[in-house]
Amino acid sequence: MEITYARLKWKIVGITLIFALLPFSLLGGWMVVHFSELYREQVDSNLRILVENKRKAIDLFLQEKVHELQNIAALHGFEQLSEQNTLENVFESVHANSKSFVDMGVIRSDGMQVAYVGPYKLRGKDYENEPWFNRVMYREIYISDVFMGFRHFPHFVIALKISEEGREWIFRATIDSNIFNSLVRSVQLGENGDAFLLNEKYVLQTPARHFGNVLDKVEMPSVSRFLGTRIRCVSLEGKKMRAGMTWLENKDWLLVIVQDPAEKLLPLMRSRKIFFGLIAIGVLAILSGAYLAARKLILKLSRAEEEKQVLDAQLIQSNKMAALGKLAAGVAHEINNPLTMIREAAGLVKDIVDDGDAVSGEDLEDCRDAAKQIDVHVERARNVTHRLLGFARRMEPKKEKVDLNRVVDQTVGFFSNEAMHREIRIEKRFNPNLPMIESDTSQIQQVILNILENAIDAVGKNGEIKVMTSILQEEGEICVSISDSGKGISKDELHRIFDPFYTTKESGEGTGLGLAITYSIINKLGGHIEVESEVGQGTQFNIYFPFKTAA
Repeated sequence: MEITYARLKWKIVGITLIFALLPFSLLGGWMVVHFSELYREQVDSNLRILVENKRKAIDLFLQEKVHELQNIAALHGFEQLSEQNTLENVFESVHANSKSFVDMGVIRSDGMQVAYVGPYKLRGKDYENEPWFNRVMYREIYISDVFMGFRHFPHFVIALKISEEGREWIFRATIDSNIFNSLVRSVQLGENGDAFLLNEKYVLQTPARHFGNVLDKVEMPSVSRFLGTRIRCVSLEGKKMRAGMTWLENKDWLLVIVQDPAEKLLPLMRSRKIFFGLIAIGVLAILSGAYLAARKLILKLSRAEEEKQVLDAQLIQSNKMAALGKLAAGVAHEINNPLTMIREAAGLVKDIVDDGDAVSGEDLEDCRDAAKQIDVHVERARNVTHRLLGFARRMEPKKEKVDLNRVVDQTVGFFSNEAMHREIRIEKRFNPNLPMIESDTSQIQQVILNILENAIDAVGKNGEIKVMTSILQEEGEICVSISDSGKGISKDELHRIFDPFYTTKESGEGTGLGLAITYSIINKLGGHIEVESEVGQGTQFNIYFPFKTAA
Protein backbone atom coordinates (compact mmCIF):
# COMPACT_ATOMS: atom_id res chain seq x y z
CA MET A 1 0.00 0.00 0.00
CA GLU A 2 2.89 2.35 0.81
CA ILE A 3 4.39 1.67 -2.60
CA THR A 4 1.03 2.37 -4.25
CA TYR A 5 0.69 5.66 -2.38
CA ALA A 6 4.27 6.62 -3.26
CA ARG A 7 3.55 6.05 -6.97
CA LEU A 8 0.29 7.96 -6.66
CA LYS A 9 2.11 10.85 -5.01
CA TRP A 10 4.60 11.14 -7.85
CA LYS A 11 1.84 10.74 -10.42
CA ILE A 12 0.03 13.68 -8.81
CA VAL A 13 3.25 15.69 -8.81
CA GLY A 14 3.89 14.80 -12.47
CA ILE A 15 0.36 15.63 -13.60
CA THR A 16 0.46 18.91 -11.67
CA LEU A 17 3.76 19.83 -13.29
CA ILE A 18 2.45 18.95 -16.75
CA PHE A 19 -0.72 21.01 -16.46
CA ALA A 20 1.06 23.84 -14.64
CA LEU A 21 4.10 24.04 -16.90
CA LEU A 22 2.62 23.10 -20.26
CA PRO A 23 0.82 26.42 -20.89
CA PHE A 24 3.74 28.30 -19.31
CA SER A 25 6.27 26.43 -21.47
CA LEU A 26 4.21 26.85 -24.64
CA LEU A 27 3.79 30.56 -23.99
CA GLY A 28 7.44 30.93 -23.04
CA GLY A 29 8.59 28.94 -26.08
CA TRP A 30 6.38 30.99 -28.36
CA MET A 31 7.71 34.21 -26.83
CA VAL A 32 11.32 33.05 -27.22
CA VAL A 33 10.80 32.04 -30.85
CA HIS A 34 8.70 35.10 -31.66
CA PHE A 35 11.05 37.59 -30.06
CA SER A 36 14.06 35.78 -31.54
CA GLU A 37 12.56 36.23 -34.98
CA LEU A 38 11.72 39.85 -34.25
CA TYR A 39 15.22 40.44 -32.93
CA ARG A 40 16.78 38.78 -35.98
CA GLU A 41 14.58 40.86 -38.23
CA GLN A 42 15.68 43.94 -36.31
CA VAL A 43 19.33 42.91 -36.68
CA ASP A 44 18.85 42.41 -40.42
CA SER A 45 17.02 45.71 -40.65
CA ASN A 46 19.86 47.50 -38.84
CA LEU A 47 22.37 45.76 -41.10
CA ARG A 48 20.42 46.87 -44.17
CA ILE A 49 20.37 50.47 -42.93
CA LEU A 50 24.09 50.27 -42.15
CA VAL A 51 24.86 48.98 -45.65
CA GLU A 52 22.74 51.64 -47.33
CA ASN A 53 24.31 54.42 -45.27
CA LYS A 54 27.80 53.17 -46.03
CA ARG A 55 26.97 52.91 -49.73
CA LYS A 56 25.80 56.49 -49.70
CA ALA A 57 28.99 57.55 -47.91
CA ILE A 58 31.24 55.79 -50.44
CA ASP A 59 29.22 57.08 -53.38
CA LEU A 60 29.39 60.58 -51.94
CA PHE A 61 33.17 60.28 -51.43
CA LEU A 62 33.72 59.18 -55.03
CA GLN A 63 31.33 61.81 -56.35
CA GLU A 64 33.11 64.53 -54.37
CA LYS A 65 36.47 63.46 -55.77
CA VAL A 66 35.08 63.49 -59.32
CA HIS A 67 33.66 66.98 -58.80
CA GLU A 68 36.88 68.13 -57.23
CA LEU A 69 38.87 67.01 -60.26
CA GLN A 70 36.29 68.53 -62.63
CA ASN A 71 36.58 71.89 -60.85
CA ILE A 72 40.36 71.82 -61.05
CA ALA A 73 40.26 70.99 -64.76
CA ALA A 74 37.68 73.68 -65.46
CA LEU A 75 39.54 76.29 -63.45
CA HIS A 76 43.03 75.80 -64.90
CA GLY A 77 42.63 74.08 -68.28
CA PHE A 78 45.09 71.93 -70.18
CA GLU A 79 47.67 74.62 -70.84
CA GLN A 80 48.20 75.46 -67.19
CA LEU A 81 47.93 71.93 -65.78
CA SER A 82 50.32 70.52 -68.37
CA GLU A 83 53.00 72.76 -66.84
CA GLN A 84 54.71 70.84 -64.07
CA ASN A 85 54.99 73.77 -61.65
CA THR A 86 51.31 74.61 -61.95
CA LEU A 87 50.26 71.00 -61.41
CA GLU A 88 52.52 70.75 -58.35
CA ASN A 89 51.03 73.93 -56.88
CA VAL A 90 47.49 72.67 -57.49
CA PHE A 91 48.30 69.30 -55.92
CA GLU A 92 49.86 70.96 -52.87
CA SER A 93 46.81 73.16 -52.47
CA VAL A 94 44.45 70.19 -52.71
CA HIS A 95 46.63 68.04 -50.50
CA ALA A 96 46.66 70.73 -47.81
CA ASN A 97 42.87 70.40 -47.43
CA SER A 98 42.44 66.71 -48.19
CA LYS A 99 44.95 63.91 -48.43
CA SER A 100 42.61 61.70 -50.45
CA PHE A 101 44.78 61.90 -53.60
CA VAL A 102 48.17 60.17 -53.86
CA ASP A 103 49.11 61.74 -57.20
CA MET A 104 47.78 63.65 -60.21
CA GLY A 105 48.59 63.50 -63.87
CA VAL A 106 47.71 65.20 -67.19
CA ILE A 107 47.56 62.90 -70.21
CA ARG A 108 47.15 63.84 -73.87
CA SER A 109 44.65 62.07 -76.09
CA ASP A 110 47.46 59.95 -77.55
CA GLY A 111 48.10 58.42 -74.11
CA MET A 112 51.27 60.33 -73.23
CA GLN A 113 51.41 61.72 -69.67
CA VAL A 114 52.81 65.24 -70.05
CA ALA A 115 52.68 66.29 -66.40
CA TYR A 116 52.73 64.26 -63.15
CA VAL A 117 53.03 64.96 -59.46
CA GLY A 118 53.35 62.16 -56.93
CA PRO A 119 55.72 59.64 -55.36
CA TYR A 120 56.27 57.63 -58.55
CA LYS A 121 58.30 58.40 -61.69
CA LEU A 122 55.45 58.30 -64.19
CA ARG A 123 56.02 61.51 -66.20
CA GLY A 124 56.34 60.59 -69.85
CA LYS A 125 54.64 57.24 -69.50
CA ASP A 126 52.49 56.11 -72.40
CA TYR A 127 49.04 54.84 -71.38
CA GLU A 128 47.60 54.35 -74.83
CA ASN A 129 47.43 50.58 -74.48
CA GLU A 130 46.20 50.52 -70.87
CA PRO A 131 42.58 49.25 -70.40
CA TRP A 132 41.54 52.16 -68.26
CA PHE A 133 42.71 54.68 -70.88
CA ASN A 134 40.42 53.31 -73.57
CA ARG A 135 37.48 53.24 -71.18
CA VAL A 136 37.86 56.83 -70.02
CA MET A 137 38.09 57.96 -73.62
CA TYR A 138 34.75 56.24 -74.18
CA ARG A 139 32.95 57.12 -70.90
CA GLU A 140 34.41 60.55 -70.13
CA ILE A 141 34.27 59.79 -66.38
CA TYR A 142 35.84 56.55 -65.28
CA ILE A 143 36.61 55.07 -61.88
CA SER A 144 38.88 52.08 -62.41
CA ASP A 145 38.99 48.76 -60.63
CA VAL A 146 42.02 48.14 -58.46
CA PHE A 147 45.00 47.21 -60.64
CA MET A 148 48.80 47.02 -60.37
CA GLY A 149 49.83 49.29 -63.32
CA PHE A 150 53.30 50.71 -63.81
CA ARG A 151 53.79 51.16 -60.08
CA HIS A 152 53.25 47.45 -59.38
CA PHE A 153 51.10 48.24 -56.38
CA PRO A 154 47.32 47.80 -55.99
CA HIS A 155 45.54 51.11 -56.60
CA PHE A 156 42.60 52.61 -58.42
CA VAL A 157 42.23 55.92 -60.23
CA ILE A 158 39.61 58.47 -61.17
CA ALA A 159 40.07 59.68 -64.74
CA LEU A 160 38.19 62.45 -66.56
CA LYS A 161 38.12 63.09 -70.32
CA ILE A 162 38.09 66.85 -70.81
CA SER A 163 36.98 68.42 -74.12
CA GLU A 164 38.44 71.91 -74.41
CA GLU A 165 38.50 74.09 -77.57
CA GLY A 166 38.52 71.08 -79.86
CA ARG A 167 41.14 69.35 -77.78
CA GLU A 168 40.61 66.19 -75.68
CA TRP A 169 42.85 65.35 -72.75
CA ILE A 170 42.66 63.31 -69.56
CA PHE A 171 43.00 64.51 -65.99
CA ARG A 172 43.79 61.58 -63.74
CA ALA A 173 44.23 61.18 -59.95
CA THR A 174 44.99 58.14 -57.76
CA ILE A 175 42.93 57.72 -54.58
CA ASP A 176 44.86 57.03 -51.38
CA SER A 177 44.09 53.36 -50.61
CA ASN A 178 44.58 53.75 -46.85
CA ILE A 179 42.02 56.54 -46.62
CA PHE A 180 39.55 54.77 -48.87
CA ASN A 181 40.00 51.41 -47.08
CA SER A 182 39.45 53.12 -43.74
CA LEU A 183 36.25 54.66 -45.09
CA VAL A 184 34.98 51.22 -46.13
CA ARG A 185 36.07 49.32 -43.03
CA SER A 186 34.96 51.91 -40.48
CA VAL A 187 31.66 50.03 -40.04
CA GLN A 188 33.19 46.73 -38.87
CA LEU A 189 31.41 45.61 -35.73
CA GLY A 190 32.49 42.93 -33.32
CA GLU A 191 35.32 40.45 -33.50
CA ASN A 192 34.03 38.69 -36.62
CA GLY A 193 32.60 41.70 -38.46
CA ASP A 194 33.96 42.66 -41.88
CA ALA A 195 33.39 45.18 -44.67
CA PHE A 196 34.85 45.23 -48.18
CA LEU A 197 34.19 45.96 -51.84
CA LEU A 198 34.02 43.49 -54.72
CA ASN A 199 34.05 44.18 -58.45
CA GLU A 200 31.76 42.47 -60.94
CA LYS A 201 33.99 39.40 -60.96
CA TYR A 202 33.85 39.21 -57.14
CA VAL A 203 37.51 40.23 -56.81
CA LEU A 204 38.37 42.16 -53.64
CA GLN A 205 38.89 45.90 -54.22
CA THR A 206 39.61 46.57 -50.56
CA PRO A 207 41.26 44.21 -48.05
CA ALA A 208 38.99 42.04 -45.87
CA ARG A 209 39.71 40.88 -42.35
CA HIS A 210 38.55 37.33 -42.88
CA PHE A 211 37.94 36.84 -46.62
CA GLY A 212 41.31 37.72 -48.19
CA ASN A 213 43.50 40.52 -49.51
CA VAL A 214 43.07 42.94 -52.38
CA LEU A 215 42.73 41.23 -55.80
CA ASP A 216 41.75 37.87 -54.19
CA LYS A 217 38.61 36.29 -55.53
CA VAL A 218 35.86 35.64 -52.99
CA GLU A 219 32.95 33.21 -53.05
CA MET A 220 29.82 35.19 -52.31
CA PRO A 221 26.09 34.83 -53.09
CA SER A 222 25.13 36.67 -56.26
CA VAL A 223 23.06 39.82 -55.88
CA SER A 224 21.28 41.59 -58.70
CA ARG A 225 22.11 45.28 -58.99
CA PHE A 226 18.41 45.99 -59.67
CA LEU A 227 17.08 44.59 -56.37
CA GLY A 228 18.72 47.04 -53.99
CA THR A 229 20.14 45.97 -50.65
CA ARG A 230 19.89 42.28 -49.82
CA ILE A 231 20.71 40.25 -46.71
CA ARG A 232 22.36 36.91 -47.37
CA CYS A 233 23.75 34.08 -45.26
CA VAL A 234 27.47 33.42 -45.76
CA SER A 235 29.84 30.93 -44.16
CA LEU A 236 33.03 31.88 -42.36
CA GLU A 237 35.10 28.89 -41.21
CA GLY A 238 31.92 26.85 -40.86
CA LYS A 239 30.14 29.58 -38.95
CA LYS A 240 26.95 31.13 -40.27
CA MET A 241 27.21 34.88 -40.80
CA ARG A 242 24.81 37.56 -42.05
CA ALA A 243 25.99 39.68 -44.97
CA GLY A 244 24.41 42.91 -46.18
CA MET A 245 25.15 43.44 -49.88
CA THR A 246 24.41 46.31 -52.30
CA TRP A 247 25.90 47.79 -55.48
CA LEU A 248 27.35 51.32 -55.53
CA GLU A 249 25.71 53.89 -57.78
CA ASN A 250 28.90 55.57 -59.09
CA LYS A 251 30.91 52.41 -59.62
CA ASP A 252 30.26 48.75 -60.42
CA TRP A 253 31.42 47.68 -57.00
CA LEU A 254 29.51 45.49 -54.56
CA LEU A 255 29.62 46.66 -50.96
CA VAL A 256 29.56 43.76 -48.49
CA ILE A 257 29.21 44.19 -44.72
CA VAL A 258 29.39 40.97 -42.71
CA GLN A 259 28.19 40.60 -39.13
CA ASP A 260 28.24 37.71 -36.70
CA PRO A 261 24.61 37.15 -35.60
CA ALA A 262 25.83 35.56 -32.37
CA GLU A 263 27.50 38.83 -31.40
CA LYS A 264 24.48 40.88 -32.37
CA LEU A 265 22.17 38.51 -30.53
CA LEU A 266 24.12 38.63 -27.26
CA PRO A 267 21.45 40.76 -25.54
CA LEU A 268 18.82 38.26 -26.67
CA MET A 269 20.95 35.37 -25.41
CA ARG A 270 21.31 37.07 -22.04
CA SER A 271 17.57 37.64 -21.92
CA ARG A 272 17.01 34.01 -22.88
CA LYS A 273 19.30 32.83 -20.07
CA ILE A 274 17.43 35.01 -17.62
CA PHE A 275 14.14 33.68 -18.98
CA PHE A 276 15.22 30.05 -18.62
CA GLY A 277 16.57 30.82 -15.18
CA LEU A 278 13.18 32.17 -14.19
CA ILE A 279 11.57 29.07 -15.69
CA ALA A 280 13.88 26.88 -13.61
CA ILE A 281 12.99 28.80 -10.47
CA GLY A 282 9.29 28.54 -11.37
CA VAL A 283 9.64 24.81 -11.98
CA LEU A 284 11.30 24.34 -8.59
CA ALA A 285 8.61 26.40 -6.91
CA ILE A 286 5.81 24.49 -8.66
CA LEU A 287 7.55 21.17 -7.97
CA SER A 288 7.91 22.02 -4.29
CA GLY A 289 4.31 23.16 -4.06
CA ALA A 290 3.04 20.13 -5.97
CA TYR A 291 5.10 17.78 -3.81
CA LEU A 292 3.86 19.31 -0.57
CA ALA A 293 0.25 19.32 -1.80
CA ALA A 294 0.52 15.73 -3.04
CA ARG A 295 2.11 14.65 0.24
CA LYS A 296 -0.69 16.26 2.20
CA LEU A 297 -3.28 14.66 -0.08
CA ILE A 298 -1.65 11.25 0.25
CA LEU A 299 -1.65 11.57 4.04
CA LYS A 300 -5.36 12.33 3.94
CA LEU A 301 -5.96 9.40 1.59
CA SER A 302 -3.93 7.13 3.86
CA ARG A 303 -5.97 8.17 6.87
CA ALA A 304 -9.17 7.74 4.87
CA GLU A 305 -8.02 4.27 3.79
CA GLU A 306 -7.28 3.33 7.40
CA GLU A 307 -10.70 4.58 8.44
CA LYS A 308 -12.26 2.66 5.55
CA GLN A 309 -10.52 -0.53 6.65
CA VAL A 310 -11.86 -0.04 10.17
CA LEU A 311 -15.36 0.57 8.77
CA ASP A 312 -15.03 -2.47 6.51
CA ALA A 313 -14.05 -4.61 9.47
CA GLN A 314 -17.01 -3.28 11.44
CA LEU A 315 -19.30 -3.86 8.48
CA ILE A 316 -18.07 -7.44 8.05
CA GLN A 317 -18.59 -8.07 11.76
CA SER A 318 -22.06 -6.57 11.55
CA ASN A 319 -22.77 -8.80 8.57
CA LYS A 320 -21.64 -11.77 10.63
CA MET A 321 -23.93 -10.84 13.47
CA ALA A 322 -26.81 -10.39 11.04
CA ALA A 323 -26.13 -13.87 9.69
CA LEU A 324 -26.00 -15.21 13.22
CA GLY A 325 -29.42 -13.74 13.85
CA LYS A 326 -30.80 -15.71 10.93
CA LEU A 327 -29.01 -18.86 12.10
CA ALA A 328 -30.18 -18.50 15.70
CA ALA A 329 -33.39 -20.53 15.26
CA GLY A 330 -31.59 -23.45 13.65
CA VAL A 331 -28.79 -23.34 16.21
CA ALA A 332 -31.30 -23.26 19.07
CA HIS A 333 -33.06 -26.30 17.60
CA GLU A 334 -29.72 -28.14 17.24
CA ILE A 335 -28.79 -27.40 20.83
CA ASN A 336 -32.31 -28.16 22.13
CA ASN A 337 -32.27 -31.75 20.82
CA PRO A 338 -29.11 -32.85 22.71
CA LEU A 339 -30.26 -30.98 25.79
CA THR A 340 -33.58 -32.94 25.73
CA MET A 341 -31.65 -36.18 25.48
CA ILE A 342 -29.36 -35.09 28.31
CA ARG A 343 -32.38 -34.28 30.46
CA GLU A 344 -33.96 -37.66 29.80
CA ALA A 345 -30.68 -39.49 30.55
CA ALA A 346 -30.22 -37.47 33.74
CA GLY A 347 -33.82 -38.27 34.82
CA LEU A 348 -33.19 -41.99 34.26
CA VAL A 349 -30.10 -41.86 36.44
CA LYS A 350 -32.08 -39.96 39.11
CA ASP A 351 -34.89 -42.54 39.11
CA ILE A 352 -32.44 -45.39 39.55
CA VAL A 353 -30.69 -43.62 42.37
CA ASP A 354 -34.04 -42.69 44.04
CA ASP A 355 -35.01 -46.39 44.30
CA GLY A 356 -32.54 -46.65 47.18
CA ASP A 357 -31.28 -50.07 46.16
CA ALA A 358 -27.70 -50.70 45.25
CA VAL A 359 -27.07 -50.16 41.61
CA SER A 360 -26.23 -53.45 39.92
CA GLY A 361 -27.05 -55.56 36.94
CA GLU A 362 -29.39 -54.00 34.40
CA ASP A 363 -29.67 -50.77 36.41
CA LEU A 364 -25.92 -50.36 36.32
CA GLU A 365 -25.88 -50.87 32.56
CA ASP A 366 -28.68 -48.30 32.15
CA CYS A 367 -26.69 -45.80 34.17
CA ARG A 368 -23.66 -46.39 31.96
CA ASP A 369 -25.73 -45.91 28.78
CA ALA A 370 -27.29 -42.76 30.21
CA ALA A 371 -23.84 -41.39 31.06
CA LYS A 372 -22.65 -42.14 27.54
CA GLN A 373 -25.67 -40.35 26.06
CA ILE A 374 -25.03 -37.39 28.31
CA ASP A 375 -21.39 -37.27 27.15
CA VAL A 376 -22.28 -37.62 23.45
CA HIS A 377 -24.96 -34.93 23.46
CA VAL A 378 -22.93 -32.56 25.60
CA GLU A 379 -20.10 -32.88 23.02
CA ARG A 380 -22.62 -32.31 20.24
CA ALA A 381 -23.92 -29.14 21.90
CA ARG A 382 -20.37 -28.01 22.60
CA ASN A 383 -19.40 -28.42 18.93
CA VAL A 384 -22.42 -26.43 17.79
CA THR A 385 -21.75 -23.56 20.18
CA HIS A 386 -17.99 -23.66 19.53
CA ARG A 387 -18.57 -23.44 15.79
CA LEU A 388 -21.03 -20.59 16.24
CA LEU A 389 -18.77 -18.65 18.61
CA GLY A 390 -15.77 -19.23 16.36
CA PHE A 391 -17.64 -17.68 13.47
CA ALA A 392 -18.99 -14.78 15.54
CA ARG A 393 -15.60 -13.97 17.10
CA ARG A 394 -14.02 -10.86 15.61
CA MET A 395 -10.55 -11.77 14.34
CA GLU A 396 -7.83 -9.57 12.86
CA PRO A 397 -6.99 -10.30 9.19
CA LYS A 398 -4.01 -12.60 8.87
CA LYS A 399 -2.28 -14.96 6.49
CA GLU A 400 -2.39 -18.61 7.49
CA LYS A 401 -2.53 -22.06 6.00
CA VAL A 402 -6.10 -22.73 4.93
CA ASP A 403 -7.74 -26.03 3.99
CA LEU A 404 -10.54 -24.83 1.70
CA ASN A 405 -12.41 -28.14 1.83
CA ARG A 406 -12.56 -28.02 5.62
CA VAL A 407 -13.58 -24.33 5.74
CA VAL A 408 -16.29 -24.80 3.12
CA ASP A 409 -17.57 -27.95 4.83
CA GLN A 410 -17.75 -26.24 8.23
CA THR A 411 -19.59 -23.25 6.75
CA VAL A 412 -22.08 -25.50 4.95
CA GLY A 413 -22.74 -27.11 8.34
CA PHE A 414 -24.27 -23.88 9.61
CA PHE A 415 -27.12 -24.29 7.17
CA SER A 416 -27.72 -28.04 7.52
CA ASN A 417 -30.67 -27.65 9.91
CA GLU A 418 -32.30 -24.82 7.93
CA ALA A 419 -31.81 -26.76 4.68
CA MET A 420 -33.47 -29.80 6.28
CA HIS A 421 -36.51 -27.80 7.35
CA ARG A 422 -36.85 -26.24 3.88
CA GLU A 423 -36.27 -29.58 2.24
CA ILE A 424 -33.24 -28.23 0.35
CA ARG A 425 -30.63 -30.75 -0.63
CA ILE A 426 -27.04 -29.56 -0.34
CA GLU A 427 -24.70 -31.60 -2.52
CA LYS A 428 -20.99 -31.39 -1.72
CA ARG A 429 -18.33 -32.35 -4.24
CA PHE A 430 -14.89 -31.62 -2.87
CA ASN A 431 -11.66 -32.33 -4.68
CA PRO A 432 -9.64 -34.33 -2.14
CA ASN A 433 -6.32 -33.17 -3.63
CA LEU A 434 -6.70 -29.47 -2.90
CA PRO A 435 -3.45 -28.04 -1.54
CA MET A 436 -3.26 -25.71 1.43
CA ILE A 437 -3.32 -22.02 0.49
CA GLU A 438 -2.10 -18.88 2.25
CA SER A 439 -5.16 -16.80 3.12
CA ASP A 440 -7.52 -15.73 5.94
CA THR A 441 -9.84 -18.46 7.25
CA SER A 442 -12.33 -16.11 8.89
CA GLN A 443 -12.78 -13.96 5.78
CA ILE A 444 -13.10 -16.98 3.45
CA GLN A 445 -15.75 -18.35 5.81
CA GLN A 446 -17.56 -15.00 5.63
CA VAL A 447 -17.56 -15.15 1.80
CA ILE A 448 -18.95 -18.71 1.66
CA LEU A 449 -21.55 -17.88 4.31
CA ASN A 450 -22.86 -14.84 2.39
CA ILE A 451 -23.18 -16.73 -0.89
CA LEU A 452 -24.80 -19.81 0.74
CA GLU A 453 -27.25 -17.58 2.56
CA ASN A 454 -28.27 -15.96 -0.75
CA ALA A 455 -28.50 -19.39 -2.38
CA ILE A 456 -30.87 -20.71 0.31
CA ASP A 457 -33.02 -17.59 0.05
CA ALA A 458 -33.07 -17.93 -3.74
CA VAL A 459 -34.13 -21.60 -3.64
CA GLY A 460 -36.83 -21.12 -0.99
CA LYS A 461 -38.08 -24.73 -0.65
CA ASN A 462 -37.66 -28.09 -2.35
CA GLY A 463 -34.54 -27.08 -4.23
CA GLU A 464 -30.94 -28.03 -4.61
CA ILE A 465 -27.61 -26.38 -3.85
CA LYS A 466 -24.29 -27.70 -5.14
CA VAL A 467 -21.00 -26.83 -3.50
CA MET A 468 -17.84 -27.91 -5.37
CA THR A 469 -14.11 -27.33 -5.16
CA SER A 470 -11.65 -27.84 -8.01
CA ILE A 471 -8.12 -27.04 -9.17
CA LEU A 472 -7.40 -24.97 -12.28
CA GLN A 473 -3.81 -26.01 -12.77
CA GLU A 474 -3.02 -23.89 -15.84
CA GLU A 475 -4.48 -20.73 -14.35
CA GLY A 476 -2.83 -21.41 -10.99
CA GLU A 477 -6.11 -21.04 -9.12
CA ILE A 478 -8.46 -22.99 -6.87
CA CYS A 479 -12.17 -22.58 -7.58
CA VAL A 480 -15.06 -22.84 -5.12
CA SER A 481 -18.39 -23.10 -7.01
CA ILE A 482 -21.77 -22.60 -5.34
CA SER A 483 -24.80 -23.08 -7.57
CA ASP A 484 -28.52 -23.12 -6.77
CA SER A 485 -31.73 -24.08 -8.53
CA GLY A 486 -33.44 -20.80 -7.68
CA LYS A 487 -35.27 -18.37 -9.92
CA GLY A 488 -32.07 -16.79 -11.29
CA ILE A 489 -31.13 -13.17 -11.98
CA SER A 490 -31.98 -11.15 -15.08
CA LYS A 491 -29.20 -9.75 -17.28
CA ASP A 492 -30.25 -6.19 -16.42
CA GLU A 493 -29.68 -6.88 -12.72
CA LEU A 494 -26.68 -9.19 -13.02
CA HIS A 495 -24.06 -6.44 -13.48
CA ARG A 496 -25.31 -4.60 -10.38
CA ILE A 497 -25.43 -7.37 -7.79
CA PHE A 498 -22.07 -6.39 -6.29
CA ASP A 499 -23.10 -2.74 -5.83
CA PRO A 500 -23.54 -1.71 -2.18
CA PHE A 501 -27.17 -1.64 -1.00
CA TYR A 502 -28.45 -3.22 -4.20
CA THR A 503 -30.62 -6.31 -3.60
CA THR A 504 -32.99 -8.47 -5.63
CA LYS A 505 -34.85 -9.57 -2.51
CA GLU A 506 -38.18 -8.22 -1.35
CA SER A 507 -38.20 -4.99 0.65
CA GLY A 508 -37.12 -5.61 4.26
CA GLU A 509 -35.55 -9.00 3.51
CA GLY A 510 -32.02 -7.89 2.58
CA THR A 511 -29.57 -5.04 3.18
CA GLY A 512 -27.78 -5.29 -0.17
CA LEU A 513 -24.39 -5.44 1.57
CA GLY A 514 -23.65 -9.18 1.57
CA LEU A 515 -22.32 -9.48 -2.01
CA ALA A 516 -20.63 -6.06 -1.86
CA ILE A 517 -18.72 -7.20 1.23
CA THR A 518 -17.99 -10.53 -0.45
CA TYR A 519 -16.55 -8.78 -3.51
CA SER A 520 -14.36 -6.53 -1.34
CA ILE A 521 -13.05 -9.44 0.75
CA ILE A 522 -12.14 -11.55 -2.30
CA ASN A 523 -10.24 -8.65 -3.89
CA LYS A 524 -8.29 -8.11 -0.68
CA LEU A 525 -7.41 -11.81 -0.59
CA GLY A 526 -6.04 -11.56 -4.14
CA GLY A 527 -8.81 -13.58 -5.79
CA HIS A 528 -11.76 -12.78 -7.99
CA ILE A 529 -15.40 -13.81 -8.33
CA GLU A 530 -17.62 -14.54 -11.33
CA VAL A 531 -21.35 -15.10 -11.53
CA GLU A 532 -23.49 -16.86 -14.13
CA SER A 533 -27.26 -16.81 -14.05
CA GLU A 534 -30.33 -17.28 -16.21
CA VAL A 535 -33.87 -16.51 -15.20
CA GLY A 536 -35.59 -19.75 -14.24
CA GLN A 537 -32.35 -21.78 -14.42
CA GLY A 538 -30.60 -20.75 -11.20
CA THR A 539 -27.36 -18.98 -10.35
CA GLN A 540 -23.75 -20.08 -9.97
CA PHE A 541 -20.99 -18.19 -8.17
CA ASN A 542 -17.37 -19.14 -8.95
CA ILE A 543 -14.82 -17.93 -6.41
CA TYR A 544 -11.17 -18.12 -7.46
CA PHE A 545 -8.27 -18.07 -5.02
CA PRO A 546 -4.62 -17.85 -6.09
CA PHE A 547 -3.06 -21.30 -6.15
CA LYS A 548 0.06 -21.32 -4.06
CA THR A 549 1.27 -24.37 -2.24
CA ALA A 550 1.87 -23.60 1.39
CA ALA A 551 5.56 -23.72 2.28
